[in-house]
Amino acid sequence: MSSSNVPQTHQPKSLQQHEIPESRIPTPETSDPPTDTKSGVVQENPAEKETLSESVDEEGEEEEEGECGFCLFMKGGGCKETFIEWEKCVEEGEKNNEDIVDKCFQETAALKKCMEAHSDYYAPLLQAEKAAEEEAAKQLEEEKERSKGLEKKEKEEDFGGSDRKK
Repeated sequence: MSSSNVPQTHQPKSLQQHEIPESRIPTPETSDPPTDTKSGVVQENPAEKETLSESVDEEGEEEEEGECGFCLFMKGGGCKETFIEWEKCVEEGEKNNEDIVDKCFQETAALKKCMEAHSDYYAPLLQAEKAAEEEAAKQLEEEKERSKGLEKKEKEEDFGGSDRKK
């Protein structure tokens, strides 16, 4: 019986010494395209090529490589064109340091109207927006109540303080 922590296998000792534990075997971190061993020519995967390069849609507009999930979702429904117009407005406003809410008010309203018209697809976002609006209204109401309470307390203190001076 040996005192080492090497797992016992049913192979001769000469083979056991040259084994590398599976956890220490290096794994390739990049997936290089396969190379034809006879000609040495790199074979490209057409599906991979399209996902890595910028693609151009029917209107000639370029789409960014790593487009966000939200953008992909928005463009996947019936409001693709409206969303693209809104997105352009926001990008232009950011570039020119403009107030995006004021600048893109019409585009935002058109996008919301379109999303409501296609509510079967955009329902998750519409529901989340409604919940956020309700939460904001609730917080605003709570803030108003706190503010009223503070004003009332201050008036009581002022009233009580003026009696003491007399």
